[in-house]
Amino acid sequence: MSKSGTESSKAKEPRAEIVNASAALRRGEVIVFPTETLYGLGADALNLTAVEKIFELKGRNSANPIPLLVADRRMLNDLVAEVPPLAEKLIESFWPGPLTIVLPARKNISGPLLNSSGGVGVRISSQPIASELISELGRPLTATSANPSGKPAARTVGEAKSYFAGKIDIFVDGGELPSKTGSTVIEITKDSLAIIRSGEIGRAELQRVIGEGKILP
Repeated sequence: MSKSGTESSKAKEPRAEIVNASAALRRGEVIVFPTETLYGLGADALNLTAVEKIFELKGRNSANPIPLLVADRRMLNDLVAEVPPLAEKLIESFWPGPLTIVLPARKNISGPLLNSSGGVGVRISSQPIASELISELGRPLTATSANPSGKPAARTVGEAKSYFAGKIDIFVDGGELPSKTGSTVIEITKDSLAIIRSGEIGRAELQRVIGEGKILP
């Protein structure tokens, strides 16, 4: 085979992997895939049965909701009832990227995705594989870390397989991922925010964007 032919074949392999993974998601399966922080457990977020599988795999309390990845603002608007001005500032500064923002959910969003105040955690990923998966699926994708609850988060496919081999069929390899903390999770409340989980984006970075006195103690 010529050099150009070899390169063409290699170029097609990642695309084929995305297509196979997306087909599995449409069948209601759970996959492992790379995000911009850690490996995640991916399922069609609008398929309640698939979402429930993730809670079973992780041994996670159903009262502890899981974050979602969206492709764009259109997909975001299908999930959330409103995007307050404070959230708009943060979206402009940190998306795509490791900032999960909890926003008021639309009434049709299923319970396992919601926190106690009716919010859903969302972000746009800066990881190309994750972005392509969501676009191929055409629906939001769950993005909870690929590990059983209480275990260290997976930063490689090998680590994810050590947890889920035999339980999950598709592992999309994105190499070793850089994060040790995962995304920062915040919730917007009127004109202030609360940091739910510290992560890649620190308090000082958030404060630089939204100004003094906007982050709750």
